[in-house]
Amino acid sequence: MRLNEQQLTEIQGGAITATLLNALSRAASTILEIGRTVGSSIRRLINKNYC
Repeated sequence: MRLNEQQLTEIQGGAITATLLNALSRAASTILEIGRTVGSSIRRLINKNYC
């Protein structure tokens, strides 16, 4: 089945899927982990505790 231009413009996107939610969750976890790492590094530099 081939669609013409008008039919192609009428296609609507799908709903929120489990894959999308999983990707968003992983992205949030990664950002949180990066924040923790940067915060720990800054704290170590300020306290001069390198080991």
